Amino acid sequence: MALVTVFGGTGFLGRHITEHLARDGASVRIAVRHPAPLQGDQFTSVTADIRDESAVAAAVAGADAAVNAVSAYVEGAGITYGDVHERGAGNVARLCEQQGVQHLVHISGIGADPASPSRYIGARGRGDLIVREAFPRAVILCPSVMFGLDDAFLNSLAKIVMLSPVVPLIGGGRTRLQPVHVGDVAEAVARSLPSPDAESRTYDLGGAKAYSLREIVEMIAARMGRRCRLLSIPFGMAYPLARLSELLPAAPLTVAQVDLLRDDNLPGAGMPGLAELGITPRHLEDALAQLPTSSPSPAL
Repeated sequence: MALVTVFGGTGFLGRHITEHLARDGASVRIAVRHPAPLQGDQFTSVTADIRDESAVAAAVAGADAAVNAVSAYVEGAGITYGDVHERGAGNVARLCEQQGVQHLVHISGIGADPASPSRYIGARGRGDLIVREAFPRAVILCPSVMFGLDDAFLNSLAKIVMLSPVVPLIGGGRTRLQPVHVGDVAEAVARSLPSPDAESRTYDLGGAKAYSLREIVEMIAARMGRRCRLLSIPFGMAYPLARLSELLPAAPLTVAQVDLLRDDNLPGAGMPGLAELGITPRHLEDALAQLPTSSPSPAL
C-alpha cells in the first residue's frame, strides 16, 4: 500500500486509522472538508466533501487504497444522513472503482439495516448496499460503540456521573452493547486493506465482552467513587429530549443515538469479526481504569 486516501481522517476513528497506517509504512492522504495542520512527512491533506463527486475523484486519484470513515449523527445545516451515508458513500465507492483504486474499506456500524424506520440506521444500511454494488471487493467494517482515551462514549458518561447525583438511563439502560476499542478498529482497517481473504466481506467488530448500558454506568460510578441514582427514561420521553439537544452546538444526545439504543448493539451470530482478522480485543475495564476518580458522594 503505497498511498491510502482516508476520508474523515481527522475524526475520532479517522485519526487512529491514519496513525496506524503511517506506522505500517503507508503514505496517507487525509481527505476532509476542513483540513488541519499535519505532522509527519507521511501525511498529506486534501479538501474533499464526499457529496462532491469531483472532489472525491481528485482525492482518490493515484491512490492504491481508500478508507471511508465519514459519519454524521445529526442532520442539519444542509446535511442529511442520506447525503453522507448513501450518496457520499456511493461516490467514494464508485469513483474508487472508476479510478482503479485496488482496495476499499467502508466503515459502517453494527445494526445498519436498510429496512429500518430510523433515518440514521436505514441510511447506514442502504449505504452498505450501495457500496457493495459499486465496489464489490470492498471490505465493510461494522463496529459497535467505540471507546478510547479521547472517546465521546465513556468520557460523556463519566462527566454525567461526576456532575449529577441522578444519571438518566434511556430505556432503563437495558440495551446490551459490546464496546470495541478504537485502536482495534483501526488495526482491523490496516489488516483488512491488503488481505485477499477480507475482500467482499462484512465484519461485525465487537469488543471482548457485552454489557448492558446500566452495567457500564455502574462500573464508571464505582471507578469514580460516586453513588448515583439511576433514573429510567422511557423512549417516548427520550426522543423529544434528543430533538431539543440537537439544537445545541455539540449535542449531548441525538435522535440517532436513541434509535441505536432501541435494540441490542451486538455482533450478529456467525458474523466474522476481530478474531477472523487475528486481533485480540482490548477490555473495557482497562479503559475504565484510566478515568479520573473522585471522593465518594452520599446516595440520594
